[in-house]
This record gives sequence, structure tokens and C-alpha cells, in this order.
Amino acid sequence: MNPDIEIYNEKQTEAEKEICVLLSRLIDNHLAFSESKIWHSHPVWFLNGNPIVGYSKQKKGIRLMFWSGADFDENQLNVRGSKFKDASIFYNNPSEVDTDNLKRWLEKAEKIQWDYKNIVKRKGKLERLK
Repeated sequence: MNPDIEIYNEKQTEAEKEICVLLSRLIDNHLAFSESKIWHSHPVWFLNGNPIVGYSKQKKGIRLMFWSGADFDENQLNVRGSKFKDASIFYNNPSEVDTDNLKRWLEKAEKIQWDYKNIVKRKGKLERLK
């Protein structure tokens, strides 16, 4: 695991830390070939420089976000806005993390990607990858 992500996880309250550690381990195991780092102050995993999944502490809980998640067709993910294709879910207790759902979402995150890496170059316009 990326040491910076471990530090991020350690800074959370006990329940939040458990959620973060669980998420980071599952993501690392499923996306072993990805790059992970702290990006915009929270853990994010990238494929070929493109952000695909990350989590952050927010008032509503730990938010697990998939950059292209709006196209996953998953009812549990709360689609947020139409300009970007992200979708997320909030957790407040480690028992809320459904590992089967998370694995399925991670599989979709590999297959369904919008090109966030080049969004600035394309002046805010997203293009579908793969």
C-alpha cells in the first residue's frame, strides 16, 4: 500500500479508519497494477494516469467515488451531476461496505472509463475510453 495513503487512513477516527483501511486493501488487491497516491488531499487510484476510484472524508461519512461511475448502472451509487460522470456512495460503518458490490464496481471501473487525464487539454470536454 502507498505509505501516504496509510498516513491518510491513520488520521481518521477509529470507525472511519476501519472503513478507509478496508477500502484501500480491497482496491489495492483488485487494482494491483494501478498507481495510487494522495491527489487533491485524498487517496486516488489511477489507470494509465486516469483517475478511476478514490475516497475522502466528508460530513456525510467516507465517500467512495468512481470517476466514471454514472455509467456503471448501479442503483447503490449516487450519481452526482451530469457534467462529470462520477458516482459515489457514503459509508459510516465498516459493516456497510459490501465487498461483492465493491469488487463488481472495481471491475466496471476498469472497463468503463472517461478520459479525465486530458480534460484540461480538451477544455472540459470528456471522451469515453475503451
